[in-house]
Amino acid sequence: MIEMILLIIVINISYMTLTTLRLILVIKGYPKVASLLSMVEVFIYLMGLTIVLDNLDNPWNIAAYCLGWGLGVYSGSLIEQRLALGYVLFEVIVDASEAALVGELRAKGYGVTSWFADGKDGKKISMTVIAKRKNEAKLRATIIGISPKAFVISYEPSKLNGGFLVKQMR
Repeated sequence: MIEMILLIIVINISYMTLTTLRLILVIKGYPKVASLLSMVEVFIYLMGLTIVLDNLDNPWNIAAYCLGWGLGVYSGSLIEQRLALGYVLFEVIVDASEAALVGELRAKGYGVTSWFADGKDGKKISMTVIAKRKNEAKLRATIIGISPKAFVISYEPSKLNGGFLVKQMR
């Protein structure tokens, strides 16, 4: 009995991990890899569901199925964070006196477009900075390390076209 419960949990963790990754791959623009992954995913799903449906008389099997499902979503999201597919776009605003930040970010290999802006308290430098998502924390730390009062917003762009870094990043 305990073996079956553990098997159901492991099967559902595997299934939901793959489901989570497949959805992320589709969203990030990797449909071929997602399609291949979905074939393995549905095979695992059918195996797990068959075991549970053949043994519906045991409520522990249903509980194991639910537990495996939740743990699978969690593990899939952890794997996705480690893969960090895609890019991150930062909007950064600093005082004009901190214009050296632009050059320092470019020297570290980040794509930076900058311009002067008018803020409530005077002249500002506004920047758009792009990086691979796996470098998001490092970029944020670099910006804050150089300019602790920087106003920073980050988000993931869904499509990229042009720019000198796009060729390097792909």
